[in-house]
Amino acid sequence: MTQTARGDVEAPSATSADPATFESIDPRTGEVVGRHPIHDAAEVEARVAAARAAQEAWAELGFSGRKQRLDAWRKLLAKRVDELAGVICAETGKPLDDARLELVLVIDHLHWAASNAEKVLKRRKVSSGVLMVNQTATVEYLPFGVIGVIGPWNYPAFTPMGSIAYALAAGNAVVFKPSELTPGVGQWLVDSFAEAVPEHPVLRLVTGFGETGAALCRSGVDKVAFTGSTATGKRVMASCAENLVPVLVECGGKDALIVDADADLAAAADAAVWGAMSNAGQTCIGVERVYAVDAVADRFTEMIRERAEKLRPGGEPGANFGPITMPSQVDVIRRHIDDALERGGRALVGGQHSVRPPFVEPVVLADVPEDSLAVTEETFGPTIVVQRVRDVDEAVTRTNATRYGLGATVFSRSRGAELARRLRSGMVAVNSVVAFAGVPSLPFGGVGDSGFGRIHGADGLREFTRPQSVTRLRYRIPLNPMNFGRSKGTIRRMVRLIKLVRGR
Repeated sequence: MTQTARGDVEAPSATSADPATFESIDPRTGEVVGRHPIHDAAEVEARVAAARAAQEAWAELGFSGRKQRLDAWRKLLAKRVDELAGVICAETGKPLDDARLELVLVIDHLHWAASNAEKVLKRRKVSSGVLMVNQTATVEYLPFGVIGVIGPWNYPAFTPMGSIAYALAAGNAVVFKPSELTPGVGQWLVDSFAEAVPEHPVLRLVTGFGETGAALCRSGVDKVAFTGSTATGKRVMASCAENLVPVLVECGGKDALIVDADADLAAAADAAVWGAMSNAGQTCIGVERVYAVDAVADRFTEMIRERAEKLRPGGEPGANFGPITMPSQVDVIRRHIDDALERGGRALVGGQHSVRPPFVEPVVLADVPEDSLAVTEETFGPTIVVQRVRDVDEAVTRTNATRYGLGATVFSRSRGAELARRLRSGMVAVNSVVAFAGVPSLPFGGVGDSGFGRIHGADGLREFTRPQSVTRLRYRIPLNPMNFGRSKGTIRRMVRLIKLVRGR
């Protein structure tokens, strides 16, 4: 099994003499920054069992008790931001400020999940309806038990915490399998939780490659939350299907940015370049395609070119972005650039020479065929395709002509909300870029090959619970249809009643 975009690999790229461990590598230098165990199925099952044993006491704390402890964890994370940011930098190669930004979002989401879990999930009354007026009806959202979380390497803290924080706030225990490229980040998160909440060991870690992830799916967890490539997501689903384990799947994207004729072009250009190039383009909701209407396409494309050609990758503090974290992704990026140019596309910035592993310099492509790899497949690198379209209707059509449907961006002063509703994507930012990821109350997720299910917000909290409906008899009524001793006229009277109150 090979790795694509953000999925798991099943064979270590570097191992120690001990076959039961693997090394974590700084992609900027090739330096070994950590060594971690490869957990087999037996060890995974043991950790899931330990998490399950701790979960009941965690659930019994109630919302306020869990909030108190999650707040303690949040405060610890806030106090030691730079320490965790350093681990993120060492394992991903991203600039320090990018890692700090990731952790700012982590802290804010953790606060929202802990503060809002009770309001979203507590038991509430619902209408009993006319036929069951003698019943009290309630619904509440109960924890599943143990959630398995399989995280990615591109945002190794923010993305999995969108599942971990919300699952814990809902009363679950969590067993976390970080990417094999960023196991140290996972270890740090689990260790810091144990430090802040030592009496409730409900966040556990397993590390390894694809086999470890597959073992987690088969270990008896009650649900799996996966973030990674579409190909690996399908394998996760297949493993979970063996025992009907429900899954939440957040996969890749091929997100587009639409520029309308009345757009603020400078703001749109800034957003497009940052959305495409930040984190070396290794962002599932990053901008990979741009559709600019004909009236502004020339001026806008020049703005993109001016901004992109100023950016430089590197491992030093002053670099705009870091290396390609996963070595095999370099070949994907190179193949997409080559295919676009060979099929008549133009390189406005960079080109084939821009791929210099482990770094890729900014690449801006134009006039690329819509069926080329750079338009249809997730590139996951600092590249962007800028296309001219007649009008926004064509832009919407092209944006939706993909099997992905994660995020999108629209720049328009007058029609932003209207255009957003026409896009087949889980999230849309109007006159900004990826803003939806920073709003804790908004659900995050996609459609199509981008996956299903939601993290973040009220939907994200409910994703890690099972709704339970309860009716309780308030008083007896003469017309009881659910009884073999009912009178012959009972159903006739009920039909008459329903026609009277619901048939008009």
